[in-house]
Amino acid sequence: MQTVLIVVHLMIVAVLIGAVLLQKSEGGGLGMGGGAGFMSSRGTANLLTRTTAILAGLFFVTSMALAWLAGVDRKPASILGAPPATQSQPGGATPVAPPTSGGVLDTLKKVDEQQAPSGPQAPRSQ
Repeated sequence: MQTVLIVVHLMIVAVLIGAVLLQKSEGGGLGMGGGAGFMSSRGTANLLTRTTAILAGLFFVTSMALAWLAGVDRKPASILGAPPATQSQPGGATPVAPPTSGGVLDTLKKVDEQQAPSGPQAPRSQ
C-alpha cells in the first residue's frame, strides 16, 4: 500500500512541476515570459492555475497519508525506561569503590597502589 502511494505521489510531483513551469510569468520574475508564446491565451492560464491548485491539494493529501502510514507501526519507546547496558572495565581494572574516609586523592592513591605495573614506569617521588 505504501509503495503504491509513493508512486502516485511521485507522479503528482512530476505533473505539478510541469504545470508550474508551463505557466506564464506575470511578474517577470527572471525577465522572461513576455511576448506571445505557446500558452498565451487567458483561458489556458486559468486552466493551468486550476490544475496547479488541484495538484497541490492532491500533493498535500498524499503527503499526509504517507506520514500517517509511516507512523502506524511505530511503537512508543521511553528513553528512560531501560537501564543502560553494563560495561566492562578496560584492561581488567577493578572498579573504584566510593570513598569512606579521606578525599578523592586518597582513594586514587590506594587504587594506584593496588594495580601492578605493566611496563616501564616513571620514578615516583616519596
